[in-house]
Amino acid sequence: MSTAPSTPACPTSPLPPLDELPIDSILIVSFGGPEGMEDVMPFLENVLRGKNVPHERLLEVSEHYKQFGGVSPINEQCRDLITAVEAEVKRRQLDLPIYWGNRNWHPLLPDTLSKMASEGRKRAIAFFTSMFSCYSGCRQYRENLAAAQSTVGDNAPKIEKLRKGFNHPDFIAAQKDCLLQALSQLPAEVRDETLVLFCAHSIPKTMADNSRYEEQLRECAKLVCEAANHGPWELAFQSRSGPPQQPWLEPDVCDRIEQLHEERAIKQIIVQPLGFISDHMEVLYDLDHEAGDLCKEKGIQFVRAATVGVHPRFVSMIVDLIEERLSDDTERPFLGSYGPSHDLCPLNCCLYPQTGRRPGS
Repeated sequence: MSTAPSTPACPTSPLPPLDELPIDSILIVSFGGPEGMEDVMPFLENVLRGKNVPHERLLEVSEHYKQFGGVSPINEQCRDLITAVEAEVKRRQLDLPIYWGNRNWHPLLPDTLSKMASEGRKRAIAFFTSMFSCYSGCRQYRENLAAAQSTVGDNAPKIEKLRKGFNHPDFIAAQKDCLLQALSQLPAEVRDETLVLFCAHSIPKTMADNSRYEEQLRECAKLVCEAANHGPWELAFQSRSGPPQQPWLEPDVCDRIEQLHEERAIKQIIVQPLGFISDHMEVLYDLDHEAGDLCKEKGIQFVRAATVGVHPRFVSMIVDLIEERLSDDTERPFLGSYGPSHDLCPLNCCLYPQTGRRPGS
């Protein structure tokens, strides 16, 4: 069984005084994706390096990319998001240039941090393109940043993350609009009774048990439906990649659609990719293709809600989160009962026992 490579410890030191080392830049941190067939296998090898994923799964996923010419939409959507955030930063008269680095494909984080260092950047605030807390959606990015800083050396900028926005009013508003637009595609007489199946990337149970991933997703889904004044909803998962004997979060979206067809003979369904901010390959293949084709086969009207992408409220939220970190007394808005997420992660936050790290307390 393969094991994950060792990675530098996540930084846990207190934030420096603002007047000692001011925030001088913004870093968008994302997953990365191939932009041509020649990129697909090297990209997937980066994604799966050190993970106990069968080689057959790698070949299977590479076939998914072939159906789209080897191009994932995620990089282009990151460019669009950066353009939108730059415009909002400029509108608010913030003098903060934006950089972009990925975990798995170009522009890679070590290259981006090296560029930042060469341009004199000392302290950046990072936005991770994931709204929910778990190892792969937060802590691993922090480890990636620590590894990139080690590669760049002493001149590497200090990087701190923004808090997770899963319950931020603007994120909920953007998701609400995505849901209402999806509902508008159904006949008016069936909208109130139509089930919304909120989807997120499945993760191993051992990862989920040491994070707030699932409960944050459920809280967000509840808040979105309350904002849209819509009733029936459930949470499902997609895109698992581990061996069959390893428990992952369930139910799988297609399995649940099958069950709903058998148990309730549903006639329509909305699938909303709540756990994704943009159309990853998993959204295009696992939802639009697999779930969509399954619904067509079963005679179910399938509506896939949009991801938030560059929705103005989502873009505004990102810059709001940045402004929170520029001042000690900025309001930290949230909806629901969970309160605002933390800025500086606790030492044991989102640990993943499968990697050999001790579980969080």
